[in-house]
Amino acid sequence: MDSANPERELPVTDRTRHRRFREQGSLDRDQLDAILGAGFICHLGVTVEGTLMVIPTVYGSDGSTLYFHGSVASRSLLASPDATVCVTVTHVDGLVLARSVFEHGVNYRSAMVYGTPRLVTDPDEKLAGLRCLTEHATPGQWDYARRPSRKEIAATALLALSLNEASVKIRTGAPDDGDSEDARLGLWAGVLPLRATWGALEPDPALPEGVEAPAHLTKRVGAPAN
Repeated sequence: MDSANPERELPVTDRTRHRRFREQGSLDRDQLDAILGAGFICHLGVTVEGTLMVIPTVYGSDGSTLYFHGSVASRSLLASPDATVCVTVTHVDGLVLARSVFEHGVNYRSAMVYGTPRLVTDPDEKLAGLRCLTEHATPGQWDYARRPSRKEIAATALLALSLNEASVKIRTGAPDDGDSEDARLGLWAGVLPLRATWGALEPDPALPEGVEAPAHLTKRVGAPAN
């Protein structure tokens, strides 16, 4: 799966080179942006005090930098400032159900980002990064809710990771055994799609009567979540 726009190609490194299922790999930075834009939870792989940990955390992307919470990872970075991390984001779009179990699979979109993150210490960048993270998950919420105080900003660990080294893989379509001997078995085969949507808003029980949900939230009810 090649990039349609060479100017928007991701660089290939030893860590991002597609070695298995190369036809599912992509160099298209626009597809990387789409995968990151469709989610807000990533899994951060980092070594903390000699132990490998994979930490789920929220993130936000501005197209060139990935911002994410990482209090545990920040401790590791202070001890090993040159340590490499791996951040992954995956969306499952359906189960690929073939005629044989061996050919079963998953339709998915996945991105892996490698690099050495930096701890954001500049107050202005930290505020901008927190805005990016908040707006990425819930557009409109930054201007609606109270913004963090200086004390809250100081107490927040925010990491920044360049998107220059990333790997993208996407699998779509039907099973691959339609022209195999198993096709003669007379068994159903196809895709069981998975669709995530935002549900109805659930007000805080402590919410005073008459406080209505803002439009930027109500319009997301029933909308696709990824």
